[in-house]
Formats: sequence, C-alpha cells, structure tokens
Amino acid sequence: QVQLVESGGGLAQPGGSLRLSCAASGISGSFYRLGWFRQVPGKQRELVATATNRGVFNYGNSVKGRFTISRDNAQNTVYLRMNSLKPEGAAVYYCKAKQYQWGGEIWGQGTQVTVPS
Repeated sequence: QVQLVESGGGLAQPGGSLRLSCAASGISGSFYRLGWFRQVPGKQRELVATATNRGVFNYGNSVKGRFTISRDNAQNTVYLRMNSLKPEGAAVYYCKAKQYQWGGEIWGQGTQVTVPS
C-alpha cells in the first residue's frame, strides 16, 4: 500500500521552531522527489520545499533561510525543519511524492501547523 504519513505538526510561538516528518511506504524513493507544500483555507496549495534522492533541494521564496528540508533515503523519509516561524506560516502542511519519469503524485493527509499572531 502506497502511503505518506506526516507527523510533527502542532503549535509554535512566533519565532519558534517545529520539525515535520513524512514517512513514505510502498514506493521506491529513488524514483520520487519528496517535498512539502502548505495550504490555508481559500488559497492555493503552495510550495514549501522539495528534495531529490540525490540531494538537490528547492525552496519556496517565503521560507528560504528559515526552513531546511532533509531526506533520509534509507528510511524513505523526508523532514522539514522550520525555524523562525511566523503567523503567516500557519497552515496545513502536506507531504508529496512525485515520480520523476511519469509525474505521478502521491499526497499525505496533512498536518496542521499553528502559529498564533
């Protein structure tokens, strides 16, 4: 069964930190780019960060310098370290696996991150 399971969301104060994890099962990580996206009600889902299995990273402009994505290929897990959190960073964070060759996508169920203003 193909599955992405996120964990690590919760409440953080402005300026605080959280670490998200996403464990992928049922897929071979070497064929997928793993990443994080976020969404707030009424807005489109936006890129946070992605990581290839070869260590190529990409970040959304709003998180550069504050968030760090990392990937454990052996564990088929991707992490997102979020520092200096801002209230506008509050959202549901989704993990995504995108197949390199065919572009097929798999999404996790999402984890809520709350940063009060």
